[in-house]
Amino acid sequence: MVSERGLKILHAIVTDYVAAGEPVGSKTLATRYSFGVSAATIRNDMVALEEAELIAAPYTSSGRVPTDKGFRLYVDTLSKLQPLGGARRAAIERFLGEAQDLDEVLGRTVRLLAQLTKQVALVQYPSEQNVFVHHLDLVALTDNKVLCVVITGSGAVEQQLLVLPHAVSAEFVAGVKGRIAAAVVGKDTDTALLAVQKLRAELEKQSSLKEWESLAPLLDGAAQQMRQNRSAKLAIAGTANLSRQQLPGENAAAVLDALEEQVVLLQLFNELAAEQGTVRASIGSENEPYGLAGTAIVATKFGVGENADSRLGVLGPVNMDYAGNMVAVRAVARYLSKILGT
Repeated sequence: MVSERGLKILHAIVTDYVAAGEPVGSKTLATRYSFGVSAATIRNDMVALEEAELIAAPYTSSGRVPTDKGFRLYVDTLSKLQPLGGARRAAIERFLGEAQDLDEVLGRTVRLLAQLTKQVALVQYPSEQNVFVHHLDLVALTDNKVLCVVITGSGAVEQQLLVLPHAVSAEFVAGVKGRIAAAVVGKDTDTALLAVQKLRAELEKQSSLKEWESLAPLLDGAAQQMRQNRSAKLAIAGTANLSRQQLPGENAAAVLDALEEQVVLLQLFNELAAEQGTVRASIGSENEPYGLAGTAIVATKFGVGENADSRLGVLGPVNMDYAGNMVAVRAVARYLSKILGT
């Protein structure tokens, strides 16, 4: 159980660490903040925070930095978020109101949010209708050329010619078709894409090198068809901000992969964003199942009518400015809903 003063000290550590990116010591806290106690007492409170795994020492004889758990408690105990100032609110409304159509509105939204937060900004919105996979077929045209055919629930037919590095039998193609079709038919294309990726990982482990060289193009072709018929769209801006973020190399690479793939981010958005008006954060290790440990995402819902399930958010390092970013995300989402409702 964290004491009231301990919680205030945690908030101070997070504030200073986010601002400077450096470990925070007890003497600094005693000088900068009015806790009404000595540096020694603050040091004892920091020991309790460290025992609770809310802060940690990055190296010997240093100050302390918040852990993922510490950031989570900080976000969960933020006092009521202060609204943006009148000038900034007016600027947001004017900038978004100048757009001529939905695509321009969303493009302006992510650019504006990236500027406000200095993070990667994302807007997820549904296409005109959910796209489901009605039928998938792999047709062997020659011994190394296969036609991938996908028919969606709307009746649209998509075809793609796949060239294999080795000759394969019609039975081989039929067997692969059966595995893929069982995984995707009847599902929306976003879920189907995840299913193909899971099947791909399973078959790669089970196959010989030569067999895999023929399997991979078939699975990748099916995955590409799912991507081209996505049920949801994702607008992104601010990727250049990644170069200014304190992300380890492997985390930055994972973010770039996720931005390119998009389906992982869409899945995370779906699970993160709650009801409209509520801004939520997913922090560090909470994002590990999506391959994004070491990052944080702040998101909310927006929209009206059939588009009320759209999502808006920012992605950046764990030591992002949660309070400021949550205020910006909430404000932009509100104005975006207002514009879409007019």
